[in-house]
Amino acid sequence: MSSEEEREAPTDVAYREITDSRGRLYRVGETDRDILGHSRKLMVWLPWLAMFGISVFEYAYGSAEDVLSDAHGWSQTNTFWILSVWTFFQAGVSFPTGWMREKGILKARSAMMIGSVLALLGFLSISHFHSVFLAILGFGVLGGVGSGLVYSTCINMVGKWFPEKRGGKTGFVNGGFAYGAVPFIFIFNFLFDTGNYQTVLDLIGVWVLLAVAVSGWFFKDPPKNWWPHDVDPLKAVGKSARSLLKNPPATKQYRPMEALKTGQLPLIWLLLVLTAGVSIFGISFQVPFAKEVGFGPLVAANSAGILSIVNGVGRGVVGWLSDIWGRKLALIFVILVLGLSQFGVLWAGNIHSEWLFLVFAFFSGFGGGAFYPMFASLTPDYFGENYNATNYGIAYSGKVISGLFGGGLGAEAVDAWGYNGAYVIAGVISLVAAGLALFLRHPGRPRGEKGISPNPQPVSREAV
Repeated sequence: MSSEEEREAPTDVAYREITDSRGRLYRVGETDRDILGHSRKLMVWLPWLAMFGISVFEYAYGSAEDVLSDAHGWSQTNTFWILSVWTFFQAGVSFPTGWMREKGILKARSAMMIGSVLALLGFLSISHFHSVFLAILGFGVLGGVGSGLVYSTCINMVGKWFPEKRGGKTGFVNGGFAYGAVPFIFIFNFLFDTGNYQTVLDLIGVWVLLAVAVSGWFFKDPPKNWWPHDVDPLKAVGKSARSLLKNPPATKQYRPMEALKTGQLPLIWLLLVLTAGVSIFGISFQVPFAKEVGFGPLVAANSAGILSIVNGVGRGVVGWLSDIWGRKLALIFVILVLGLSQFGVLWAGNIHSEWLFLVFAFFSGFGGGAFYPMFASLTPDYFGENYNATNYGIAYSGKVISGLFGGGLGAEAVDAWGYNGAYVIAGVISLVAAGLALFLRHPGRPRGEKGISPNPQPVSREAV
């Protein structure tokens, strides 16, 4: 056992390390209460609260843009670049955060504390600085890094504590990152103006600070290779049998270079680039499109609210379904919904049907968020938990490209071909991504193999 694992392991609780027929190690015997002093369910609720807090950055910012432009004298291009820089750093910090976490340089609690302070600074910058450069530096860079630290830490935390049924749990936590913005979408649309914008933004910054810091204070990783004591890691039996049959554990703990060489991690990265790009396009242009076709502010605000709510709830629902259907099938389903809904939003806008627009905003929101927990669950399913912070950091870094593709290139497409051309392109890209997802496969596991380990031949040894 490495020195890092020894530091993580309880000193007074016996555990066994068992090895399956492929050589994968599982550490069993310690309960969640032995390690944490309480149920591991808290490691779902605390990350959820933190993700709920930081969701205002991405999903409510578009509703605040007009007031920010009036208050600071910014152009639409200025406000666009502030959010684009935020997206770049929020996604880009995921890989270095994962690397530092696995090297022991950055503990989970420290990452959350740093993230909470940087998030506060992000909101203070757009509240008090008229300079676009300072707003980009504060909200875009510092706020983006802070949000990325929190996002990466929360997603990996819940995945480590629920290796046998991570789909539903990861989806629930991930959902907070979307519907947590809903109250602020309506605040920004109806209670936010140039007379109170500083007070509102300062209070939101304090809320994010408290939500993240209080949650993060109680974060703690399980020991490496830890497996729930009441779930057999070698046989699909009991309450987790269905999920383990559909989503068997990784055949080994893949280091990042090993994961890249399988070809599956690059494919996951590419799929995230394409799907997140379409999702960001929808978030960025759905409200402007609604206003362009003549829908009133209530419809525009409701469409944004619906998108955020369903975006978040859909993550939890599809995460749960993936435990039943399997991650790959659930992911393909979600990408198809995302693609087809782009055509639906465009059609509803062109025929000026407000109710149809809201219906397709519902489906766009559902598809535009539910793929995130699928990638967050697929990565440890395929490559194991021990290096997941880095492996998922590589996969999630695809959102760096998506931010430019969905926002910047989306704006270029709107300018060149109008909303008709832009929405058609977005829909086609999603359909292509759904086709590519058919090539996903579990590394090291023969095609068609069922169960979590055929002909298990465990080798056990006692350890304290």
